[in-house]
Amino acid sequence: MFKEIDIIINSAATTRFDERYDIAMNINVLGAFNVLKFAKKCSNVKILVHVSTAYVCGEGEGVIPEKSFVLGETLNKNTKLEIDVERKVIEEKLKELEDQNLTTKEVTIAMRDLGIQRANLHGWPNTYSFTKAMGEMLLGHYKEDLRLVIIRPTIITSTYKEPFPGWIEGVKTVDSFILGYGKGVLNFCFGDPNTILDMIVELANVLLWHRFDKTYKDLKRKIDMAIRLSELYKPYLLFHGSFDDANTEKLRMAMKEHKMDDVLNFDPSCINWEDYFMNTHLPGAVNHIF
Repeated sequence: MFKEIDIIINSAATTRFDERYDIAMNINVLGAFNVLKFAKKCSNVKILVHVSTAYVCGEGEGVIPEKSFVLGETLNKNTKLEIDVERKVIEEKLKELEDQNLTTKEVTIAMRDLGIQRANLHGWPNTYSFTKAMGEMLLGHYKEDLRLVIIRPTIITSTYKEPFPGWIEGVKTVDSFILGYGKGVLNFCFGDPNTILDMIVELANVLLWHRFDKTYKDLKRKIDMAIRLSELYKPYLLFHGSFDDANTEKLRMAMKEHKMDDVLNFDPSCINWEDYFMNTHLPGAVNHIF
């Protein structure tokens, strides 16, 4: 019999920023809540670690402190968020679309649009950050005595060293542009040179104007793709906030004090970022994504 079991459930990689509202609700909100209910039924649970996203903060500027959400809280403070109402909205929309005998693609587009509308209504820029915030709210409100840690990563890139340098699974935020650029179907992207791309500030320089296509058709296709990606990732391409990492730094100092930093080192100051992107991340993207 096992005396101790670590259970890791990772669904974040399957949820895209332009995901259908119903799917994002099921994964990021109800999925997280179901894991909590499961954990509370287990005996001897030490801690529940939930991976969210730093961008639950919305489109803030300046130093953005770590702050837990209160159930029903909204970013714009003008509305009240009720998760049961959001579920009802989804159910009614799906029924409406079903009655219209639409294609799967048409339903997907409609549900994506609905998610963005509901997110914007309450102050979030997209469905992903909106549903991630709701997931945090449910966990924080119903955790009771269970110890809960919520981790909010920013833009995730490839591995630095472990299990080996440059490993990456799936096309994530910035890699959408790298993939398009590397495949020759995207020659530029829209953005702001003053944008704060957490951990990857200098990468934007790679994605500037390169060349025009010989035919208008190809150029229009690439412009349309660039516009779509830029709209999709606008909250990140035009982000001007700086996340407060005081708690992370305290944890790092505690690890160092207990001489565990060699095993669990996460000091970003030891990374040569230009070398990392040119010799680790970009080759990793080519090997594992292209």
